[in-house]
Amino acid sequence: MDGDIMLGGIFSFHSRWKEGQHTYWHKPLPLQCISLNFRGFQYTQAMRFAIEEINNSTDLLPGLTLGYKIYDSCGSIARAVKVALALVNGNKLVSAAAEEPCTRPAQVQAIMGETFSSPCMAIATVIGPFHIPLISHAATCACLSDKTKYPSFLRTIPSDYYQSRALAQLVKHFGWTWVGAIRTNDDYGNNGMATFTATARQLGICLEYSVSIFRTDPPDKIQKIIDIIKAATSKVIVAFLSATDMLMLTHKLSEHNLTGYQWVGSEGWIFDSQIAATGGHHILDGAVGLSIPKAHVSGMREFMLDVKPLNSSSNQMFRVFWETLFNCKFKKTAETQGECTGQESLTGVQNSFTDMSLMPIFNNVYKGVYSVAHALHKILNCNNTCNNKAQLDPFMILQHVQAIQFKTKEGDEVYFNENGDPPAKYEVINWQPKENGFVDFVTVGLYDASLPAEKQLILQNTSLIWAQKSQKVPRSVCSEKCSPGTRKVLQKGKPVCCYDCLRCAEGEISNTADSITCEQCESDYWSNERRDACVKKEAEFLSFKEILGALLTSASLSGTLMTAVVAFIFFRHRHTPIVRANNSELSFLLLFSLTLCFLCSLTFIGRPSEWSCMLRHTAFGITFVLCISCVLGKTIVVLMAFRATLPGSNMMKWFGPAQQRLSVLGFTLIQILICILWLTISPPFPFKNIREFKNKIILECAFGSAVGFWAVLGYIGLLAMLCFVLAFLARKLPDNFNEAKFITFSMLIFCAVWITFIPAYVSSPGKFSVAVEIFAILASSFGLLICIFIPKCYVILLKPERNTKRNLMGKGAPKSF
Repeated sequence: MDGDIMLGGIFSFHSRWKEGQHTYWHKPLPLQCISLNFRGFQYTQAMRFAIEEINNSTDLLPGLTLGYKIYDSCGSIARAVKVALALVNGNKLVSAAAEEPCTRPAQVQAIMGETFSSPCMAIATVIGPFHIPLISHAATCACLSDKTKYPSFLRTIPSDYYQSRALAQLVKHFGWTWVGAIRTNDDYGNNGMATFTATARQLGICLEYSVSIFRTDPPDKIQKIIDIIKAATSKVIVAFLSATDMLMLTHKLSEHNLTGYQWVGSEGWIFDSQIAATGGHHILDGAVGLSIPKAHVSGMREFMLDVKPLNSSSNQMFRVFWETLFNCKFKKTAETQGECTGQESLTGVQNSFTDMSLMPIFNNVYKGVYSVAHALHKILNCNNTCNNKAQLDPFMILQHVQAIQFKTKEGDEVYFNENGDPPAKYEVINWQPKENGFVDFVTVGLYDASLPAEKQLILQNTSLIWAQKSQKVPRSVCSEKCSPGTRKVLQKGKPVCCYDCLRCAEGEISNTADSITCEQCESDYWSNERRDACVKKEAEFLSFKEILGALLTSASLSGTLMTAVVAFIFFRHRHTPIVRANNSELSFLLLFSLTLCFLCSLTFIGRPSEWSCMLRHTAFGITFVLCISCVLGKTIVVLMAFRATLPGSNMMKWFGPAQQRLSVLGFTLIQILICILWLTISPPFPFKNIREFKNKIILECAFGSAVGFWAVLGYIGLLAMLCFVLAFLARKLPDNFNEAKFITFSMLIFCAVWITFIPAYVSSPGKFSVAVEIFAILASSFGLLICIFIPKCYVILLKPERNTKRNLMGKGAPKSF
């Protein structure tokens, strides 16, 4: 249509073309377009509607009319470039010999189109140097935002820079970490999928496979893609496809009955009702994806459906469209049934042309035309009239279009950012099949790139329908989540989403799902059975409440009571010869020290504290030295008494009662001095032993100074050995007077106990080492008590006739043992 100012349009009236065989022997034949595409006609009608509305307006470009030239690109890049040059230069061949100048004004001031990204890139590259605006309604490739490569390109649809990221966030929102990906093998699909893949990797999403497809691919390549989908374990497929490619793919999937997959779609096909109407709905049931927000342009629907066939000589293309639309043929006469009359009505006709589901895209075409009109209005200083004599410069038009900002009659704000892109807003669409076989495109959420990252994706509380009409969100993961108490270990040669869950080692925990590492518990803590929390280690020590502690306490108190009974018997019979025969003072002192020995074992039971640690070892050392000193004194008394009975012997005056007391005091003071030095230099202290056992703390008393401990023990051993040797020497003295052999037996038991104590103590774990030490104390104490005092109690209580001075002084043959 002619006008004062011409606009160009490039749309795909056909979706495919025949591939010719080029022999390079002659000029290739013109591209043969096939498969009529009603969408291209709809875009044309939207452009015509906007132009007619502007021409009928008195507010915009008054007194001027816009005309148009619209070409079919057939979806081919080569043809798109050819028709773009025809729009710019005029569809005439100009030879070098012609008188017309080679340079002249462009035939159109701006071009609307193309639908696909790859043709737009080629067109923008060609016309970019001429600064002629190219405004696309559907080309979304993020690469077109590069103003250094495509300076004159603008669009009224958001860039895939935002859509790809929004799709990745949508996949992450539903917990799908293992997905397949299919893309159109052009700039739209390849660039969009590349951005999606990069964003998905950042969000922890893995692609099991990523394949490309194009509508002209041979059948064997399509079959390979079908086989890949069949063999895959992922149940979610992200499809970054154009509507034409998706339509072809769904036909192939239907042939193989590949249902049950959850599809996630880009705006290229997700709200295309033609795909749903042609049988794709049972393959794509429950699909979710992003679409351009719904739009309404008053009057556009009626205009688009009010079509009449044009004269065949002026527009053969429109005649073919009409014939395809009504399934008829134009002939010279209309007498035969099935012939087109030109009076057909679209009332009751249901096909892709009458489908208005792509109204948002039609609205984008509408916005593009109005953007140019507003720019021209400003350039021509239009008020009541426009300056018809103003020279239009493409660069000036481009600058004004880039800076334009206005509102449509429906209230939509139109403007472009520095990259020539509009604001990025999408609706989240869910395919919900109905009982009558149709599909509802239900809006279940919104995405607004202008909001903060955490608020960009908003899903409404609308019940979604998933694949196979399921109400439950499908799962698509390579490996199930690792529960707390385990950590992820990647499977060799597989993506990061494929892993095994290994249980944390002892002493380590993980308290979150999908933990990469296990954390070491602090020294006072240990992992619980589930390995998901650190619990305080059980503090182990020999307690009065446990069976072993109670038994040892009973033994200690029994020994104390037994010693008290012996002391009482001796006190009641203190004037009898058997008590007085061997220094009763030492006997009572020995019984007192044995009582302390039995009682000092109780200091080893219970929770170790600073005072109990110092008390237990010093009390043990001093009481045992006191005890052994008394036994040693008694042994010496026996020897001295025997020597004193020999003629001329004066031994007893050198070891009388005073000397016996002093010897006991002297031997004990040496041990006291050792203990004082030990406590002064490095005393025992309570210690948490965390190395002995992994899951519990042994509360014990550290020696402080090992030298001090072994000095105390060694001194006791030295006195015990000395006592044993002296008693052994006196073992053959006369029976009635001989106490040495009982001392020998007691010392033999004492030494045996403490010699075996050392390896048993070192090898016993935890609280059992304390029990071994208590046992050694009690065993040696009972040995002294029983071997020295029980025989005398036997005589006192059961054989009183032998408890006489005459009997004790009687002579008998010595016995050896």
